[in-house]
Amino acid sequence: MSFTNYQPSIKKQNPSHIWHPCSQMKDYINLEPMLIKSARGSYIELENGKKIIDAISSWWCKLLGHNHPYIKAKVIEQINKFEHVILANTINEKIIELSKKLTNKTQNLNKIFYAGDGSCAVEIALKMSLHSRKIKDQKHKNKFIALENGYHGETIGALSVSDLGIYKNPYKELLFDVYTISNIPYVNSKENPLWNDCSLQWREIEEKLEKIKEGVTAIIFEPIVQGAGGMKIYSKDFLSKLKAWAEANDIHLIADEIMTGICRTGKMFAYEYANIEPDFLCLSKGLTSGWLPFSAVMVKDEIYDLFYNDYSPENSFLHSHTYCGNPLGVSAALATLEIIENENILGKTKTLETKMFNSMNKIAAKTGRLKNVRGIGGIVAADLLIDKNSKNKRIGFEIFKQTIQLGALLRPLGNTIYWLPPVNIEEHTLQELSQITEYSITSYFK
Repeated sequence: MSFTNYQPSIKKQNPSHIWHPCSQMKDYINLEPMLIKSARGSYIELENGKKIIDAISSWWCKLLGHNHPYIKAKVIEQINKFEHVILANTINEKIIELSKKLTNKTQNLNKIFYAGDGSCAVEIALKMSLHSRKIKDQKHKNKFIALENGYHGETIGALSVSDLGIYKNPYKELLFDVYTISNIPYVNSKENPLWNDCSLQWREIEEKLEKIKEGVTAIIFEPIVQGAGGMKIYSKDFLSKLKAWAEANDIHLIADEIMTGICRTGKMFAYEYANIEPDFLCLSKGLTSGWLPFSAVMVKDEIYDLFYNDYSPENSFLHSHTYCGNPLGVSAALATLEIIENENILGKTKTLETKMFNSMNKIAAKTGRLKNVRGIGGIVAADLLIDKNSKNKRIGFEIFKQTIQLGALLRPLGNTIYWLPPVNIEEHTLQELSQITEYSITSYFK
């Protein structure tokens, strides 16, 4: 693949009315936003006809790529019936079917509370856990434990239990205090010895946990992979030990599978690697393959039963969103689950794991500018090797600008390069992505 005559596929636009998410708007002076014409599969097509590989699944949600014909047909089918009706006091056949399908994929998570986006799902789980303690007259259990480098969203509760200062520091006055587990046993793959045994690290962690356990209601975590924290992968044994400790101390587990859930890591849910099941499971993003804002909180019967009583404000969970259980989202989620079952998406994800891991390692070897290559399922990441003189430079951002010019939307997390494409990405597209990544890194450091 030759990049010599490749012309920038970016059309000049005036961004004066639009405040883009997760951005410093001044950056757009030198990096004009791309004008999107259409999107299909792993590609986004620009207004000028150039195609860009969506290497990050549009913030990790396009599990099955853009404009999937089956999902599209099912959403249109639902539009022709009704697009939205309040879920309070109503029901419909599709949401009954989706709820059965989801609960059948777990052992004990038999109740589902539907919401909008991922942050909302996290807020619901936090509130349910805390509220349940008041019903049980355990008001002293009012603290949360989270993991270092964890990220759970941008709303106040979700931000409070996150550990990324870049997102939360400006809003400290709004946030509540959280205990943080540090020294997590990170691994680069399932072949790392720590994956199966992190006993030494766990002893240190457990010693600290024992000192705070009395006042804790729940532990929240991204199972196995921490996304915004740098695509960090940690030991399944750590998660297994955390579950056993929490269970022994009457502490809930909240699994934030908004990014990791629905096949992304090579399992339907990433927590399955540790042979555990949480008390709360938060799903979004891949649940609808990114078609609509839609999320779900799956809950054990024991939690649900605490709220099941004669009406009173004290024992009724009165959380509500306008679009809870939106039928279009339900239809997209049902279609996604059907595709997963009928097209062996889990098998494709496991094959993709090997291909992407090998490709990133080759890039690391050829460029000499990547370290700590790590991957699981449809995720692979590596950190840029930065010399002392360049420590404060936005090298990841500069490489990002280059990849756009060459035909890939590859948005690094700081100086962490990662791929998280649709899991049904085609072989030739993955090869093209590899070439663009290698060339962009090489060109910056030459």
